[in-house]
Amino acid sequence: MSNVAPALCFVILQFLPSCWSQTKSETYIVHMDTLSMPKVFSDQRSWYLATLSSISEGGATSTPLDKLVYTYSSSVQGFSATLSRPELESLKRSPHYVSSTRDRPLKLHTTHTPSFLGLNSVSGAWPASEYGNDVIIGFVDTGIWPESASFHDNGIPAIPSRWKGSCVSGGDFNASLCNKKIIGARFYHRGLVANNPKAIKVSKDSARDTVGHGTHTSSTAAGNWVRGASYFGYAPGTAVGMAPKCRIAIYKAAWKHGVYASDVIAAIDQAIEDGVDILSLSMGFSSGDASSLGQDPIAVATFAAIKRGVLVVASAGNDGPLHWTLVNGAPWLFTVGASTVDREFLGTLTLGNGVRIDFSTLYPGKYFSSRLPITLMDACDNIQKLERFRDNVIVCVAKLISIGEQIENVLSARVSAAVFISSVYSSEFYTRISFPAAFVGVQAGQALIDYITKSNDPTGTLEFRKTELGKKPAPRVEGYSSRGPYSSCPDIQKPDVIAPGTLVLASWTPKSSVAKVGSGRLLFSDFNLMTGTSMAAPHVAGVAALIKAAHPTWTPAAVRSALMTTAYALDNTGSPIKDAANFDLPASPLATGSGHIDPNKALDPGLVYDLQAEDYLNLLCAMKYSQKKIKIIAKSSHSCRDASNSSRSSFNYPSFIALFGDGEAGSGAVVREFRREVTNVGEDQSSYSARVVGMEGWKVRVDPPRLVFRRRNEKKRYKLTVEGPRVLRDGLVHGSLSWVDDRGKYIVRSPIVATSLVQESP
Repeated sequence: MSNVAPALCFVILQFLPSCWSQTKSETYIVHMDTLSMPKVFSDQRSWYLATLSSISEGGATSTPLDKLVYTYSSSVQGFSATLSRPELESLKRSPHYVSSTRDRPLKLHTTHTPSFLGLNSVSGAWPASEYGNDVIIGFVDTGIWPESASFHDNGIPAIPSRWKGSCVSGGDFNASLCNKKIIGARFYHRGLVANNPKAIKVSKDSARDTVGHGTHTSSTAAGNWVRGASYFGYAPGTAVGMAPKCRIAIYKAAWKHGVYASDVIAAIDQAIEDGVDILSLSMGFSSGDASSLGQDPIAVATFAAIKRGVLVVASAGNDGPLHWTLVNGAPWLFTVGASTVDREFLGTLTLGNGVRIDFSTLYPGKYFSSRLPITLMDACDNIQKLERFRDNVIVCVAKLISIGEQIENVLSARVSAAVFISSVYSSEFYTRISFPAAFVGVQAGQALIDYITKSNDPTGTLEFRKTELGKKPAPRVEGYSSRGPYSSCPDIQKPDVIAPGTLVLASWTPKSSVAKVGSGRLLFSDFNLMTGTSMAAPHVAGVAALIKAAHPTWTPAAVRSALMTTAYALDNTGSPIKDAANFDLPASPLATGSGHIDPNKALDPGLVYDLQAEDYLNLLCAMKYSQKKIKIIAKSSHSCRDASNSSRSSFNYPSFIALFGDGEAGSGAVVREFRREVTNVGEDQSSYSARVVGMEGWKVRVDPPRLVFRRRNEKKRYKLTVEGPRVLRDGLVHGSLSWVDDRGKYIVRSPIVATSLVQESP
């Protein structure tokens, strides 16, 4: 028996890990009493090594140096080491031992949008795509600040051999500033100067960003990890872009003096030649400059990019909340609207009776730790009276005088701090106030007034720089985000998706001020909180890079489809995403598109709606574009074999919109048919059933109602028919069609919109 037992134990050790769990090693963080360190040791490191040597199990092959991971002196008094269970128990018997905790994975506390989007290092889009490694995003913007910590290249492999671009030196920008993160930098301003030959002289003739916008957008999409980021204490944590291992190529075409289409086109042209995989555009024409696609230089230039397999992501514009305000809505563009996240930046007014009133703020000054008298000054329309109480917290109530006038009066009187009570104010505009101030609504304001009138000695303290997560409801579509339909191509539902765009923290140039305090002192920061669809677009560009890295053979349309059909329509309360500009009522797809992006689900969408360059040209044929206009866009002749209206409805887009106008007025029903083709990118032997939600008062039919796929990459076609009244309440009805697979793994959802909204003349 004694000869058999060792062999038997060996077999068990090979196949039953529980047999050796007693000696399995794990990493622990160990706290030690450093004040009791024996004097024989010259430093803590040698003491820790000796301690590890004394507890090492007999026969262990690893040395104490192998076991030691880190020694700590400031954050922790102790060390981290890899220990077996018996070794840990032996260490606990040491008189110098204090405590220990097992080392475990942490979640990044970031600029928050990656976390809000579900990106993490354990599972999903980040590890599956290797964080976007080797995908190249081109940014046409205001340039880049290469010294920003977001653009370090630690952990990034060599530049892809297919890259043809370069870094061009210029004023204050040497080509050597590029690295494995920033692999291209060029600048364009000839159009700007040509349009303003006498008025403008470009002083910094290089790709360096002196405005901040380009640094912000590029770091949002592809910034590397930066610890300790914040905006004067707001949004603290580790800043990281959507695709932190993605490469950046910057094409500076926007300057502090302005931006011209000629420069943008030159930038896009070069980006295509350089070999970018994705283009991110956070600019566009005014929504009032409606024109045909052939007259839109951005639309024309970006179609060339699509022909070369480059996905182009573009901001929808900041002219909301009215319909028909959307820009960058060409069918081949990925058009992005803006939403909020579940984060708030707060200050707190603590009254003498202990009542706390929270308010939104981004005031960058320090805390007011001392308690100050609070004085109610009603309309705050008397500057001399305000001056007599300048050392108090002044309370102003909006009456006949506007908040803006009240602020001017308080500033003129050089008041220490103020509270403004109003039912209506632009929260972000006033949260960036230059002196300690709180803006509160009527309900909180009444509680403050009651306290002042009932107290013999009303006092309070003001605190700033607070960040809270978990705000509900979120996301919401923002009021500034431009709405569809897109006037130049209303038969395609736009925007496509929404993404975080409000108060996004990202890198900034130290040459451009971010705040003002006191009498006009400018403040500068390496990070800034910015708002706009300009911030939403790079979120999608970065996430698209993750999808592209995981699926390098997918077309731009397939990547867009994956992000659209997996987008979610419910907020964190389980209710439909709300419209901040419409009394928080449920938002329509003309504001949200398909919904809010979900990167991890988009990685494996089940089905995609694919398109080739020729499909876009056939759509132009159906839109009655002349051969001349089509040639402007296509750069070559294209035969319009079938220019009937049915081609519009068969354009293989992942959303549906039925438009009917004055020519269809009447009491009868309106019928629209849409034909689509889906490609199975999920599992073999998959079956999907159609599920329709919403479309109140309308009949919706799907034929066939079930799709069966035998293998991956197989294609299936279906027809969607909607029938309903010509007269619509509010001019709009919407719902969705979802293809749900039998296993419950995939839900491929597309919005449906029927509208009689008429575009108003500017």
